[in-house]
Amino acid sequence: MKHIYFTLFILIIKYCDAQNTVGLIQHNVGTLDNGYVLFAPISSNNTYLIDKCGNLVKSWASGYKPGQSCYILPDGTLLRSGNANNTTFNAGGKGGIIEKIDWTGTVTWSYTLSSTTECQHHDIKPLSNGNILAIVWESKTNTEAIAQGRNPSLTTTTVWSEKIVEIQPVGLTGGTIVWEWHLWDHLIQDFDNTKVNYGTVASNPQLININYSASSSTVTGQDWIHLNSIDYNETLNQILVSSHSFDEVWIIDHSTTTSQAASHTGGNSNRGGDLLYRWGNPRAYNNGSISTQKFFGQHNAHWIQSGFPYQNQIMVFNNGNGRTGGNYSTIEIINPPVSGYTYTSTLPFLPSTTSWMYNTENNYSLYAQNISGAEQLSNGNVIFCNGPNGTFKEINATGTTLWEYVNPVNGTGVISQGTAPTLNLAFRCSFYPSDYAGFIGKTIVAGGILENVNTVSSSCNLASSLPEVLSDLDISFFPNPANDKIAIQLKDLTTEQVNVELFDVVGILVQKSAINQGSKITYLDTRTLYEGTYFVKLINNNSVITKKVVVIK
Repeated sequence: MKHIYFTLFILIIKYCDAQNTVGLIQHNVGTLDNGYVLFAPISSNNTYLIDKCGNLVKSWASGYKPGQSCYILPDGTLLRSGNANNTTFNAGGKGGIIEKIDWTGTVTWSYTLSSTTECQHHDIKPLSNGNILAIVWESKTNTEAIAQGRNPSLTTTTVWSEKIVEIQPVGLTGGTIVWEWHLWDHLIQDFDNTKVNYGTVASNPQLININYSASSSTVTGQDWIHLNSIDYNETLNQILVSSHSFDEVWIIDHSTTTSQAASHTGGNSNRGGDLLYRWGNPRAYNNGSISTQKFFGQHNAHWIQSGFPYQNQIMVFNNGNGRTGGNYSTIEIINPPVSGYTYTSTLPFLPSTTSWMYNTENNYSLYAQNISGAEQLSNGNVIFCNGPNGTFKEINATGTTLWEYVNPVNGTGVISQGTAPTLNLAFRCSFYPSDYAGFIGKTIVAGGILENVNTVSSSCNLASSLPEVLSDLDISFFPNPANDKIAIQLKDLTTEQVNVELFDVVGILVQKSAINQGSKITYLDTRTLYEGTYFVKLINNNSVITKKVVVIK
């Protein structure tokens, strides 16, 4: 009889596992890059941080639904864009307000970019100097568009152009625009030779064809470019954006002044604010055909972090909406020829093929028609978000699923286990390792799961606590602030190697060193660094300590 009860118990557990519809679906102990996953359900005002067992470790409340991206800064603050319900710019991805919310849940800064003439949307990017890049729609009248060479038959009452602004936060609600770039300054057209910007599109790939993807439809004609992501490469001092409507990613020079960004000269590239590079759809600059198109409504274009596999290359979630041969999504990595971003009039921008691709030829039946994103992890795994389904997965380099989680939150609250999830969309999910600087000194305790029950979570034994802080090493930094170098000294001999890593304020690794076994001191070269705040992380076996240092020039 006992054996029968035990067998029945096991069958019940297996049945419950099979019926999981939300929360943790799968985890593979020992092969995951352990840490925390951040996401903001599109229909909720809350942002959640979970561990790989699906336990909630932190949440932040806002007065706004997301608009759309969010980030944890190295001081533990949540940087989040919010949907301000702008009724003029009523399209997918609209935002309008940017907030900083500290670890206690207090809004420490909010900045509004929402009016009848402009609206922040989709994505923002924190910079190491404390400023924030934002992509912003700006409205143009049909008269203004036609004057720039837009085909009148493909012109709606208003046409939304795009701009990028760099905001320096001021006070609780203020901000200073310290740099900006306007797409409207970099147009070309071959429709009307009596209008400005007339020229040969194929010979001017550095400019944007004002008639490509143009439409008389109110729905698609206004939101003509639809940028949906922004990233920044501090080493190159360049900005990367993704244009959904053009099926391309673009790179522009950030080393320019605002006036140079409005021109065709100046900056490190001496190309002003013109496009340095574009990839994904040569048809957008009259070079190629549908057979040469690579991207189809892509999202989340970003440079892969230094020190990772495929470091400094570009990862993109290629949604595949309208893909030749059928709709399916892929995750792709491209390796642009950075030196000059070589281009000839007879060939599209290189590379001709991707460095890595997941779900090639729809082998794994992944299709996310919109939103979504992917991110490479330090061990080579990739975590991605199927946005429309609210599903997050971690895969290894060969595409095997190691971890799966389904967002259990929609507009009505938490979805009950066993209920098919609906309207649980998520724009993106982001991974933060356990030793990320933003968690140092913070209390992180694995709480309960968001959904009502989950037997996969209850059987999960992944570690979900922070590394032990080094307390037995007496460490000194000098000079601090520093100009050309920082000495890091251990006042007592160490019995094992201490690895030293230097991060900027957005968590990008900029330098590595080590205090070798039996030694006392190492030096970090700060001569090539920008002025500002940095974090030094010292790692000894399984322990870590982080200190703040300042570089001055």
